[in-house]
Amino acid sequence: MPDTLPAAVIQQQLDAYNAKDLDAWLGTYAPDAEQYTLHGALLARGHADMRARMTSRFAEPDLHARLLSRSVMGNIVVDVEIVTRNFPEGRGTVEMLCVYEVANGVIQKASFALGKSQLDARQAAP
Repeated sequence: MPDTLPAAVIQQQLDAYNAKDLDAWLGTYAPDAEQYTLHGALLARGHADMRARMTSRFAEPDLHARLLSRSVMGNIVVDVEIVTRNFPEGRGTVEMLCVYEVANGVIQKASFALGKSQLDARQAAP
């Protein structure tokens, strides 16, 4: 079924993220899905943890992820994105590497690496 192809699931997840639709975003994850830092600590396990982690993020007025590249190898999807965020210091962007494992039409595991963050030039100037 085309809508359960790994790349389609990840695109649904990205679209829900950019729409700030928390329920639709959670719907792309398995109920017991896990999120990690890349090669590191567990960030969230299950929808309750993910909802708690993302509620404030989805409230950010400028939140938006721009896809730079996507690679698919079987059920693994790797996205490179630039994410616009509202940091405590002001509006800015952060580079992200996102590695998703999709099974049965939903994300089972996700790992994230944060790259360089940068405040918007207009925020950095006095």
